[in-house]
Amino acid sequence: MNEELTRLLELGKSNQKANKLYLKKLVKQKPAVLDKAFHRLHEQAFQKIDCLDCANCCKTTSPIFRDVDINRISKHLKIKSALFIEKYLHLDEDHDYVLNIAPCPFLGEGNKCDIYDHRPQACREYPHTDRKNIHQILDLTYKNTLVCPAVNDLVENLRKVL
Repeated sequence: MNEELTRLLELGKSNQKANKLYLKKLVKQKPAVLDKAFHRLHEQAFQKIDCLDCANCCKTTSPIFRDVDINRISKHLKIKSALFIEKYLHLDEDHDYVLNIAPCPFLGEGNKCDIYDHRPQACREYPHTDRKNIHQILDLTYKNTLVCPAVNDLVENLRKVL
């Protein structure tokens, strides 16, 4: 990971309390205003940050695997869904399927995903900062400041406009 990405991750950790309070206050913003700001800053963040330089999400967390994800990936790997679950997944405390281990067993060389075209929906949408109704997932955004340099960049720039 390059120095700038490391700096942004450290910033998220050192600003944990401030970020949590700031994001809680954003619930008071009009949803359309919040979405517009997030979407613009999401685009800016990902114009300068390449996920392949980081992959911290793949190294430290697990997406939720829905049945449709399990079936799609199992088919791609040419194994039965039950075997995929047995080999790679377990139910967490929320009764969601998540990976048994980190880093992700599908994280390949150069931080590339070995199942990219078949990856779970949660991976496709990560870090969820370009969604509609962002006010509904500000807690998740806070958690992602601890994992994703791009989310930290977005939150830092958001402070300047909201």
